[in-house]
Amino acid sequence: MKDNDYIRLAKESLETYIHENRKPETPEWISSELKERRAGVFVSIKKQGNLRGCIGTIGPTKGNIAEEIIQNAIHSGTEDPRFPPVGQDELPELSYSVDVLGEPEMISSLKELDVKRYGVIVSSGFRRGLLLPDLEGVDTPEMQVQIALQKAGIRPSENFQLERFEVIRYR
Repeated sequence: MKDNDYIRLAKESLETYIHENRKPETPEWISSELKERRAGVFVSIKKQGNLRGCIGTIGPTKGNIAEEIIQNAIHSGTEDPRFPPVGQDELPELSYSVDVLGEPEMISSLKELDVKRYGVIVSSGFRRGLLLPDLEGVDTPEMQVQIALQKAGIRPSENFQLERFEVIRYR
């Protein structure tokens, strides 16, 4: 299995969707790991080094990692509410990264976070926010949690739970 299989699948999925207006089938060349393992997956798209879309799943929602990548690559390019849908003319300028999430674990303190190693999930009731690890400009656990709270619509004064997780990032 090659690391670039993750990136190739994300790229081909979005391009097929944009060009042919259809979700692609899982390709034959996919490795057994992508077919057999289940995990949450985030697909991030950048254009000229700037974020262009990022959508993912905290835990598995599909039958395997390949299906998660296909779905989240399409959603990242077409449904991220922060950006307009990707146009055909943009496709050659895009770069992709795929984060495969490890199992989240509850933590009781910011001291258990390391922004380079762990992503964070904050939750209060039905509201949840997630921030991936090792993001440019996110230098402290406090900043990481603050951004995740904002994404979830949770005020810092509310009670919330913290979870951390590791990722395997493919670029």
